[in-house]
Amino acid sequence: MDFSETDTQRSVREAMERLCARFGDAYWLDCDKAHRFPHEFHKAMAEEGWLGICMPEAVGGAGLGVAEASVMMQAIAQSGAGMTGASAVHMNIFGPMPVVVFGTDEQKARMLPPLIAGTEKACFAVTEPNTGLDTTRLKTFAERRGDRYAVNGQKVWISTAQVADRVLLLARTTPLDQVKKRSEGLSLFYTALDRSRVEVREIPKMGRHGVDSNQLFLDGLEVPLEDRIGEEGKGFDYILHGMNPERILVAAEAVGIGHAAIARAASYAKERVVFGRAIGQNQGVQHPLAACWMKLEAARLMTMQAAWRYDQGLPCGAEANAAKWLGGEAGFEAAQTAVMTLGGYGYAQEFHLERLLRESFIPRIAPVSPQLILCHIAERVLGLPKSY
Repeated sequence: MDFSETDTQRSVREAMERLCARFGDAYWLDCDKAHRFPHEFHKAMAEEGWLGICMPEAVGGAGLGVAEASVMMQAIAQSGAGMTGASAVHMNIFGPMPVVVFGTDEQKARMLPPLIAGTEKACFAVTEPNTGLDTTRLKTFAERRGDRYAVNGQKVWISTAQVADRVLLLARTTPLDQVKKRSEGLSLFYTALDRSRVEVREIPKMGRHGVDSNQLFLDGLEVPLEDRIGEEGKGFDYILHGMNPERILVAAEAVGIGHAAIARAASYAKERVVFGRAIGQNQGVQHPLAACWMKLEAARLMTMQAAWRYDQGLPCGAEANAAKWLGGEAGFEAAQTAVMTLGGYGYAQEFHLERLLRESFIPRIAPVSPQLILCHIAERVLGLPKSY
């Protein structure tokens, strides 16, 4: 059992730290204030080949695993980019996984290279206004009409849809009352985001203003048959290949935010002198920061275990969910503790901790609530009866 970074993971982390050093706190604060997508950062990631870190080498990717991607995403968030930087490239890592695993050779060759090159951006459209996390009951319907589908419905909390060219879309193709299991009859598509048929309405929100969140209204979106991934009706099974990596990457990003926050707080505590001594000399300041570091490292270890299991083809649902829960809680606590360490200055934008605190809510809320993760562990690991 070896807990050290591999040479490849170390190289990924060091390269990412060098790239992120070109985008300082002022850049990310400007994106946040101006509600501007970090196009320059996205372009830099594409130019250095990082957008395809988990994609096959045959289509121009690096062919690395989710473990390496986790190292990368933690480094991005930890640089001070937070969820704005992470979300700008996040979809490229977990989103195309169903295409990588279940797509035809033609689909991989057509769909993946533009994402890797950064010439196209994609969004991930699953969640709906009235179904929430009950994915099997989603109402967006794709009606087969010869060699294409017509899709009608709504999606909500769809990141990057303002700048996306493509959409990975889960829709029902067989009515719910005509399937034996609720998870049947859902199909997965990767297709053009035709804005003449899809209204993209941005949702004003608390943080991560540089990366948009949206509600989509689909009115007769035409999807060619060749844009369906795998078999009709098996989309729910396919989408699971993106969900576990997503939880793992979100956990890594939360850990990165937490470490960024406590590093800033520790630096401030060493320099801030009150009553004739640095406040970092006081155990009331030291201990909360130290506890946050330990919780973050525990979450990181669970994250890497989950990533390793995914890359080995082993079941990782419990580990991925646990990593997301631990990372989300630890990242939020670290950001909150850091703000309180600085007191009033922690509330000021110039110290960037209030931005990290606002963004630390995202890994707690999305892509699945902490309460539903606790239900998952209770049922799937502990064998307790389903509570909902």
